[in-house]
Amino acid sequence: MPPVAAVVELLGRDGRATLVQRVMRWPARIGRSPACDIVLDDAHLAAEHAELQWRPEGGARLQLLDSRNGGSVAGKRLKAGDLADLPGGGAFHLAGASLRLRTSDDALAPEQMMVVQQARHWALLPGLLLAMLFFQWVDRWSAVDPDARWVDYAAPLLGPLAFVLAWAGLWSLASQIFQHRFPFTVHLRRALLVIVALQVLEWVLPAIAYALSWPRLMVLDALAMPVGSAALVAWHARLVWPGARRTLNIGITALLLLALGLQVGSRQEQQYVFGPPYLASLPPPALRLVSPKPPETLIDSLKPLKDDLARQARKDNEGEGDDGGDE
Repeated sequence: MPPVAAVVELLGRDGRATLVQRVMRWPARIGRSPACDIVLDDAHLAAEHAELQWRPEGGARLQLLDSRNGGSVAGKRLKAGDLADLPGGGAFHLAGASLRLRTSDDALAPEQMMVVQQARHWALLPGLLLAMLFFQWVDRWSAVDPDARWVDYAAPLLGPLAFVLAWAGLWSLASQIFQHRFPFTVHLRRALLVIVALQVLEWVLPAIAYALSWPRLMVLDALAMPVGSAALVAWHARLVWPGARRTLNIGITALLLLALGLQVGSRQEQQYVFGPPYLASLPPPALRLVSPKPPETLIDSLKPLKDDLARQARKDNEGEGDDGGDE
């Protein structure tokens, strides 16, 4: 006996139903013709493309009618006249359309709790923007002459601002395509949080390394940008494709490891792959918490470099000699 009620759902790229039509009778024909029971506006479908039938012993099956593009069930291609039982879940394909049959006999997934976005404080977003611009201004101020004109600050301030706005706009456009919403402020807030965190880290790490005499702590400075960028992309992607979170995380992690490997390869001739062996600029002496080391310590640490430098100098001299002989 056929189920009390049944619907055919047209699925989008994200697996969500974009169109739902009730099955009013069995068998139910599917196609572009208004005479069909399930009418779909798809130029790749025939006027009467397929027919859903209910078996006497229970369960639905699909029969392909005369069409050019055919269909498939559970990955098996069907041509005109072929019959195939629908699998659990009722998924099938006609031409390029993904469809699903749901009946009143199928178990429904439990009702999901509606997640309501908590209202953010109104000052958070402008505060993050001002913080980003402040760090950019300080970096520029420390790099230019004291009598620099205001126009010298325009590009360092407006350039990052335009970039982060465009970045948030592109992710919002992707959300509009896949989720049918345009959460610009959400993407902008996430981008600003990561950017400001990286800027704060850029200031705090040298101060801590200097205060505790831990120059190797600057390894985090070299890792902050690639790790922070990967985390930001994953954070944005979770909003755009929430159903593919695991796949996205695996792909982004693989790209991050590849980028770190390339970074190590580009620095393989350096003694310190990540981070400098010493601080190029020193914070105020008042931040120093440990006793300074004597100059002899630095001299002793540089002695092992003597042989490496001599070996490199010999290689350079031999290379110059070879070039001169060729001439």
